[in-house]
Amino acid sequence: MPIHYDVDDHVVTITIDRPARRNALDLEHFDALAAAWKRFRDDSDAWLAIVTGTDDAFCAGGDLRDYIPLLTAAGPGDRERFRSGTEAVLRDLDIYKPIVAAVNGPCVAGGMELLNGTDIRIACPEAVFGMLEPRQGIFASGGTTARLPRQIAWPAAMEFLLTAEPIPATRALELGLLNEIVPRHQLIERARDWAARITANAPLAIAATKESALRGLAVGTMEEAYRIEARLSRKVLDSNDAREGPRAFVEKRPPRWSGT
Repeated sequence: MPIHYDVDDHVVTITIDRPARRNALDLEHFDALAAAWKRFRDDSDAWLAIVTGTDDAFCAGGDLRDYIPLLTAAGPGDRERFRSGTEAVLRDLDIYKPIVAAVNGPCVAGGMELLNGTDIRIACPEAVFGMLEPRQGIFASGGTTARLPRQIAWPAAMEFLLTAEPIPATRALELGLLNEIVPRHQLIERARDWAARITANAPLAIAATKESALRGLAVGTMEEAYRIEARLSRKVLDSNDAREGPRAFVEKRPPRWSGT
C-alpha cells in the first residue's frame, strides 16, 4: 500500500510510504492520501489523526519527475484529474477533527502544504522545511500562500515564502511553524502523547472548537465569527457528551465519551 492507514483506540496513523523518492508523491500516492483523509473524516469512531512518513523523510511534495510535468501540461479540462493533489494536502477538505504532524525528515513543497493543514506539529532535529516551488519556476497551489500568513507573523511568512530556502527545525520552531522538537526515536511516542491529551476530551467538543476557529478565520467580521461559535456551541450542548461530562465530574470518575 502506498499510504498506510492504521487505527488504535480512536487514533488513526496515516503514513506516507515512498522512501525511494523521499516520500515525494505521484498521482497514485496523491489519490491514496486524499482517500485516507476522506476515510478519516467520515469515520465517526476516528477522533484524531497522526500523519508521518517512512524512513527519514516526511514528504517532499509532488514528484518533479512524474507528477509536476503532468500538472504543468494539463489543460483546463484536465484539472479535475488532479483534484486529489489539493485534497491530499488538506485543502478543499473540511476536516474538523484534530490532526498531529510527526515530521521525521524533510518537509518541503507539498509536504509543507500538508503541514499547514495540520494542528499540532512536532519534528525531529533533522527535519528541514521549505516552500521550494519558485526555485523550479512553479507555484505552491496547495494552500500555503493563503494559510501560512494566517498562522504565523507576516514577516516570518514572507521570509519563508519569498526566499524559497529550506530552514532547519530550530528556525521553524522560532517562526512558530512547530510546537516542539524531539529526538527522532521519540517522535511517534510524543505524537501519541499529544493524541492522548487531546482525545481525553470530548470528541464533539474538540471538533467543534477546531471548526469554530477555522471558520471564524474565514469570515469578514467578528460578529459572524461569534454567530458561528454560537451555532456550534448549541450543537455541542445538545449532545450526550455534554451531559456525560458534568455527570462524571460530580461522580468523581473519568468521563465515558460516546461522540454523540
